[in-house]
Amino acid sequence: MSFGFWRRKRVFALFLIAFIIFMFLSSSMVGRILYPIQYKDEILLNGNKYGLDPFLIAAIIRVESNFQVDIESKKGAFGLMQLMPDTSDWIVEMGRFSTSHKENLHNPTVSIQLGSWYLSWLHKQYKGNTVAAIAGYNAGQGNVNRWMQNQEWDGTLEKVDSIPFGETRHYIQRVLYYYNKYHKLYAEEWGISPQMQKSIGQAP
Repeated sequence: MSFGFWRRKRVFALFLIAFIIFMFLSSSMVGRILYPIQYKDEILLNGNKYGLDPFLIAAIIRVESNFQVDIESKKGAFGLMQLMPDTSDWIVEMGRFSTSHKENLHNPTVSIQLGSWYLSWLHKQYKGNTVAAIAGYNAGQGNVNRWMQNQEWDGTLEKVDSIPFGETRHYIQRVLYYYNKYHKLYAEEWGISPQMQKSIGQAP
């Protein structure tokens, strides 16, 4: 083989090593590319307003819509936080929001506000049990109440496999996965203390 061939292989090997070192040293940078958060201001505003960890809101959005504004589910849910029309109507009424919100579910500001209010309401209904609130956001409060009343599920992450709906089991796991990723990548930048992550309970 020619000297040029070995030289090229050597250059490639050095480049590969340098790239691996760069990736290792810039894991946070790479993580932010893989796990970006859009609508930071709206998320922080509503997290503060409704007493929610903003990364929980961001994780719900990631799982529900992946930050796509105009997405609509097969079941008819709209917007970033994928609210059903009847659920949105109920939120507008109970939260005393402007009726114009019903017509603007694709608006990111409206979707984040209504979804955050609803998540906060669920969190209060389940006395601060974040895992149950996440389950309620996906499956509906009626289903979650029935599972807990019938002792099918005790509301803990440890017993999440006992939830009858496979979709909800997977949903909880995905939300908490992104929640933990966001905390690891953005907490310092956003000024969120580690205590806040612990306070929302049962994330692993």
